[in-house]
Amino acid sequence: MEKNQLEMNRKGDLAALVTFCVDSEKFKSNYERNKFYRGLYGWKQRVRKGGKEYLYDHRGLLDRIPHIKVDKSVCIVPAGMVDTFVDYLEQWGDRVDYSIFKVLLQKDRFKKMKTKEYEDSGWIEVKIE
Repeated sequence: MEKNQLEMNRKGDLAALVTFCVDSEKFKSNYERNKFYRGLYGWKQRVRKGGKEYLYDHRGLLDRIPHIKVDKSVCIVPAGMVDTFVDYLEQWGDRVDYSIFKVLLQKDRFKKMKTKEYEDSGWIEVKIE
């Protein structure tokens, strides 16, 4: 599927179901594979220094875009955000295989979602039925 092929439908919101599979053997190291996952999901870091403890929350791609996590390596993202997701996956070349499927969601489904950047806007997490 080419980028920008997704369009809005009058009966609902068109979105993209993105599935990806990581080929661990093609990564140079576990560090590099973890870098992929950290860039996607983010991570928390705890640093102890001078008798104090500091907690850092590093954001990943999915902290910045609305999404519905369907399974371990499956997300639904709004049609307008699929290019951002695909660009990230393509950075990893043949180490990450992915597929994109068009899905039709109930109108305004993503407006009810919650991501770290949208917490102040009153979005809430929505489970797939």
